Amino acid sequence: MPSILRVVQADITTLKVDAIVNAANSSLLGGGGVDGAIHRAAGPELLHECSLLGGCKAGEAKLTKGYRLPAKLIVHTVGPVWRGGTHGEPELLASCYRNSLRIAAAHGAHTIAFPCISTGVYGYPVELAAQVAVETVSSSLPQLDSIREVIFCCFSASDSAIYQRLVDALTGTSCEPVRVLNPCDDKNTFAATGDAYSGSCGGCGRRDGTGGAGH
Repeated sequence: MPSILRVVQADITTLKVDAIVNAANSSLLGGGGVDGAIHRAAGPELLHECSLLGGCKAGEAKLTKGYRLPAKLIVHTVGPVWRGGTHGEPELLASCYRNSLRIAAAHGAHTIAFPCISTGVYGYPVELAAQVAVETVSSSLPQLDSIREVIFCCFSASDSAIYQRLVDALTGTSCEPVRVLNPCDDKNTFAATGDAYSGSCGGCGRRDGTGGAGH
């Protein structure tokens, strides 16, 4: 069965998936944005495990438990700092996605959610980063049979629209990004497995749900 690509506007720490990806810094010891949000939500045990990993280079990925998150696993990857696009940034960003997918698949993950890697303080233009993300994920999935669903989790509506347009162009569908609003309402919580939802898109089968603020 082909893997499903979805776009949601949500807090990645609330998603019920096998693995979420953390846009980390090279120390892996927490920071701002989605990195800080994941560390806060996962609890102090995450910082302790990360302290044993010896950091991480740009483009590489390392794995920890999810601890207090709904996700079982966290894949930590370090995106490139944008320096005009002529210093290997696209290749490093693509490596973030490839290596994250590979390490998640190797540890039994079937569903994985990515944030918008490098588009925050690292300054990577969202449109260009989204192109790398969607193209790299779609080209990597045929070699990773265990990955059934990949979620691009965006904080803002504008970012979500960019990712959705690219996914639609890839899949030949036309859908609105899911906005996850209320993670505390169990019957409406977004579940990548599709066991709880408030609606669905007939074009791609994406399920609507609810969740929280983002990264």
